[in-house]
Amino acid sequence: MYTISNRLKIVSLILVIVGAGMWTTSYMSSHVSVEDVKVMLAEEEASHGGGHGEVANDHAPAADTHGEEASHDDEHAEHVMHQIHNRPYSALYVAAFFFFMIALGVLAFYGIQYASQAGWSPVLFRVMEGITYYVLPGGLLVLAIAFWAGDHIFIWMDPDVVAHDELIQNKASWLNKPWFFIRGLIFLGGWSLYRYFSRKFSIAQDTADINDNRNFKKNFRISAAFLVFYIYTESMMSWDWIMSVDPHWFSTLFGWYVFASMFVSGITVIALITMYLKSKGLMDFVNDSHLHDLAKFMFAISIFWTYLWFSQFMLIWYANIPEEVTYFVTRIEDYKLPFFGMLALNFIFPFLVLMNSDYKRIPWFIVMAGIAILVGHYVDVYNMIMPATVGDRWGFGLAEFGAVFFFLGLFMLVVFYAISKQPLLAKGNPFVKESKQFHY
Repeated sequence: MYTISNRLKIVSLILVIVGAGMWTTSYMSSHVSVEDVKVMLAEEEASHGGGHGEVANDHAPAADTHGEEASHDDEHAEHVMHQIHNRPYSALYVAAFFFFMIALGVLAFYGIQYASQAGWSPVLFRVMEGITYYVLPGGLLVLAIAFWAGDHIFIWMDPDVVAHDELIQNKASWLNKPWFFIRGLIFLGGWSLYRYFSRKFSIAQDTADINDNRNFKKNFRISAAFLVFYIYTESMMSWDWIMSVDPHWFSTLFGWYVFASMFVSGITVIALITMYLKSKGLMDFVNDSHLHDLAKFMFAISIFWTYLWFSQFMLIWYANIPEEVTYFVTRIEDYKLPFFGMLALNFIFPFLVLMNSDYKRIPWFIVMAGIAILVGHYVDVYNMIMPATVGDRWGFGLAEFGAVFFFLGLFMLVVFYAISKQPLLAKGNPFVKESKQFHY
């Protein structure tokens, strides 16, 4: 039985406190005025040798030209001010969603194992159940941040913007605050109910008679039903919580794209936590073949994610429809490093590291690939949110690192607390003997 160590508690609490302090400092420093922004823009222009406004229109009166330029400068400064204000909110939302999606990806993987009656994975069920404990608190935090941030992240929550935007007005029956949060609570309610009953039946199976598999059969049935519910609600969640940040843009592939990201991130965290517990001598029933299969899934879903990324990008690029290409134009022009760096971290690195079958059994190879995958998919979420909220005022500073540290510490506390509540082996599962003897 695992007991959460004092060292892990202390490290997690330090991450939460330091992260909160860093993010708060960034939040306080983001409250700049229009005049502050004008000074900042003037300094930036001077440093780049700019001469904005030096060439006047010869056919217009000088006073009119000056007045138009002043008005334009005021509008630009106000726009940049809003982008600076948005950055701490967006950084917090990116980190909150990233750690939530890990737990949700694990929940889908867990449901698939039960629905398919997989024989290799029952020795990993307690780790999966511990990670999925974060689904409810993590999801509620995402919704709470969305509610608090409002139009700092979702411009369609600003009545003034909606009043002057016909396209958003046409989507108002779906994109409105009450219905947005009602849908979010429905999604979380369904996912959390499945997680609660599935774990309940899993634990009950441990104490059942050796020939009594009723709880396992219940788990099989609710897992099959959950996966149907999940595939619809995950897509709608992706539209609401991520895609609606850019309400003028849409992709019919987006739900699958986000699913692939959360799925591979979740499987990676299962592998990392399993290896951590095994290194403590607590999961001797996990062998190299289990690690090999987890690494195989990390490799395969990374390829699947890349296929979806390329399909979405290539079709939009080839069609060259203005309302679609603007999404990628913004990211390629202003986010070159994170946009293409993400592709290297999420595809090239795991492809090269995990392609060899023997490497999939070596823990430090899996750890190395896993860290790259998790960093890459954090940057993926970052690329989905930041261009729409902060434009070219992006960066990786106190707001981003503080938010990641805070949610990492919280995630560790919640997950390892849940893992410590039950023995690490689901001994009552009818496939557990096959799983313990699994050999690839």
